[in-house]
Amino acid sequence: MSPLLADGQQPRQGDRKVVEVAVGVLIRADGQFLLTSRPAGKVYEGYWEFPGGKIEAGESVEQALRRELQEEIGITIAVAQPWRIEMVDYPHALVRLHFCQVFEWTGELQMKEGQRFAWQDLPVQVQPVLPGTIPVLGWFAQERAFEGATHRV
Repeated sequence: MSPLLADGQQPRQGDRKVVEVAVGVLIRADGQFLLTSRPAGKVYEGYWEFPGGKIEAGESVEQALRRELQEEIGITIAVAQPWRIEMVDYPHALVRLHFCQVFEWTGELQMKEGQRFAWQDLPVQVQPVLPGTIPVLGWFAQERAFEGATHRV
């Protein structure tokens, strides 16, 4: 899998350690999905993304996602359904994003790192969007176009 180049530049050379990240794509019954802004002081501050974080040593993707969503936004998820994996080559890190769809959770959203949140549909209304988030929006568009086509048959 060749990585998505976050800044449109050439791939960076050398042995770069891959950072494994669990990402939650929370989807409500009405089809809207949750985006959160990156907190102050972090790389890409203010950019919008799906919530999640680094997978720690010994954690599965689902364990990391449960921990991160509890720590960052105060919710407890039910099942995290593995969905897709995307490699993104950011200037600061080579990141493998493990996207999981989440349809059920408990608790009220609490932005514990001072970030903002927005329930979105396509096209998203919040900007700027983190480069690693863009493929997911394309996947949603493809799935929804397919669903629309099958309903017309």
